[in-house]
Amino acid sequence: MQKNNISNLNIIASTMPWNQDLPSRLQSLTGAKFQMISSPEELTAERLWQWGPKYIFFPHWSHIIPANVFENFECVIFHMTDLPFGRGGSPLQNLIERGIYETQISALKCIAEVDEGPIYTKRPLSLYGAAEEIYLRASGVIETMITEIVADNPKPVAQSGEPIYFKRRKPEQGNLLFATTLEQAFDYIRMLDAHGYPHAYIDVGNYRLEFTRASRKSDSITADVRITLKSKNPEVEQ
Repeated sequence: MQKNNISNLNIIASTMPWNQDLPSRLQSLTGAKFQMISSPEELTAERLWQWGPKYIFFPHWSHIIPANVFENFECVIFHMTDLPFGRGGSPLQNLIERGIYETQISALKCIAEVDEGPIYTKRPLSLYGAAEEIYLRASGVIETMITEIVADNPKPVAQSGEPIYFKRRKPEQGNLLFATTLEQAFDYIRMLDAHGYPHAYIDVGNYRLEFTRASRKSDSITADVRITLKSKNPEVEQ
């Protein structure tokens, strides 16, 4: 049975460092209470029943949300595409790889089907800059969206249009050998330049060269390079 309450408490569930101050900022903006959950182990139905939140917001959460959580609490997730376009994993990287530099952040209700829930609201987002810059920019947009949802309690509306699906990217897709132009290489570097992401790379002999902080020139790219032994690179999903 779904929890029905008029609680003044809301939850922010995020593992990313740029969202750790979000609860305190939202509390100042809205007057409502916000509690942070920063690991999947904390996201349990038992704990949430004790807290009784009105909303659980998931800005940049890449873990599975348990069914007994989204079935009993109003869970709002944020997806960096204009849904139903771009359902699925690695939305930022898939958009930039397709040459898309302006998108919408969709706030949607979490349901069993991935990224198919009804939409509360959408807001535009620029995809220029390095990935971490984009995520920081998105965090500001999401902060505004959460403020509006808490204040207005909008009823989510079913998605409309033909769905387009993205596949979660794998670390080997960040290999710069796949880039055929300087612009593509620049996009590969910047779209993976964020905390927790495997960076764009090239393997040379026994070494892996990882690239960050790229700057685009008319006929070249300037970037920072980190050199490691290939055997020291764990396989991490994007």
